[in-house]
Amino acid sequence: MTLDSEALEQLRKRVQRGGAEKYHTANAAKGKLFARERVALLVDEGSFVEDGAYANALAEGLPADGVITGQATIDGRPVCLMANDSTVKAGSWGARTVEKIIRIIERAYAVGQPMVYLVDSAGARITDQVDLFPGRRGAGKIFWNQVRASGSIPQVCALFGPSAAGGAYIPAFCDVVAMVEGNASMYLGSDRMVEMVTGEKTTLEEMGGARVHCAESGVGHFLCKTEADALTVVRDYLSYLPANWTQEPPAVPAVPAPASVDLAALVPASERQAFDMRRYVKGLLDADSFLEIQALWARELTIGFGRLNGEVVGVVANNSMFKGGVLFVDSADKATRFVQLCDAFNVPLLFLSDVPGFMVGTAVEKQGIIRHGAKMITAISEATVPKICVVVRKAYGAGLYAMAGPGFEPDATIALPTAKIAVMGAEAAVNAVYANKIAAIADPDERSAFVAAKRAEYERDIDIVRLASELVIDAIVEPHELRTELVRRYAAAKGKDREFSRRRHGVTPV
Repeated sequence: MTLDSEALEQLRKRVQRGGAEKYHTANAAKGKLFARERVALLVDEGSFVEDGAYANALAEGLPADGVITGQATIDGRPVCLMANDSTVKAGSWGARTVEKIIRIIERAYAVGQPMVYLVDSAGARITDQVDLFPGRRGAGKIFWNQVRASGSIPQVCALFGPSAAGGAYIPAFCDVVAMVEGNASMYLGSDRMVEMVTGEKTTLEEMGGARVHCAESGVGHFLCKTEADALTVVRDYLSYLPANWTQEPPAVPAVPAPASVDLAALVPASERQAFDMRRYVKGLLDADSFLEIQALWARELTIGFGRLNGEVVGVVANNSMFKGGVLFVDSADKATRFVQLCDAFNVPLLFLSDVPGFMVGTAVEKQGIIRHGAKMITAISEATVPKICVVVRKAYGAGLYAMAGPGFEPDATIALPTAKIAVMGAEAAVNAVYANKIAAIADPDERSAFVAAKRAEYERDIDIVRLASELVIDAIVEPHELRTELVRRYAAAKGKDREFSRRRHGVTPV
């Protein structure tokens, strides 16, 4: 059949319109944009080149088979992307939908460009399951390609609606996921299915809503109020990363740290008093450069990208404002994944330590705290990017190891004058060693004097100058000197040997 110009133009318009007007109207009422509007808002104007626009063009009501794929630029840098069109059968997958997604991920991997997923999908079309589900180019191939691409190219997801059943693994295999509160959700089984299988009555929002995943499960990384906010997260996130694993993170002109922040004044004299490490991070890095990741989950640990003198760094910092900065199962997982992300894309790591150690007790032992802690320490060990450990206030027990202490080949271990490094704090140590003797002293004043003397003795034993004299610490710096010290040391560490071990890969204690 010959296609004349008028017929081709009509076909183009039909594809560009997406689904029926009633679905556009319903989405707009929820604050949702059309998939093509999302693409236009994200990428540089006029840069998008679409592939597979006429997929399933002979079928009725399936323009582009419900997914938009192609290449574009964001801030002048090339990316590949896919966007589910929820006006076409709720963004569900057919055989050609799956093929288009597979092809664009393969393209991103082949050319070494970031892959962006704009997800809003009800999952597979059950009526098409034989065509899309089990085969060699079925839906499983999407995930295989994502896993292959992981650590080779950045993969970032913005989630605007549901990501259901097997489709929920698309966000899960991405480096980060931005979720729009009120509309975005991830779940393996719908609320109806859950009730049928388990008897539990729930809702999609309670079970897999954006806040649940960003604050409780940790599957989501950024909780966004609007779709525009989610697209901004995608742009901002990619601005810190290279196009692929063979390149260096993009540098920008240096910006001074905020002049209004006094780093010395932020750290209380008493280690019992909490302070917000996020303020410390922002006061140390270039002004307005810190992009915190997973800000609502496992808050005892703060992670994110920032810049020092225009160069990208990844920050891992204990935050005593939450659970005293103690490391739990979730915070260990949070650190593990972020450290692996930075190491994959050549982002130097900065550890800011104020850690009492890992949590103890029956509950966390049953959760596998040893296994999760080992996973974090594995990631720290395997990371070969430049890494610097700064002991801001304390590094006790295995917390020192988890924060890239001297035994883990950091490029430097730096201590502030407020720093303490020990197996445990003085109070706990004195009680552990002298508990019986303390209990045997009847006179309260005599008991207090004994405890004070032993604490002073312990403090002298772990004195930071002594540790520096023993070459445990590479430098002791004042807070106002720290930024300059870090800039110089990271510059010196550029081009370091990235070899780690003679092997294919380790056996991770997951």
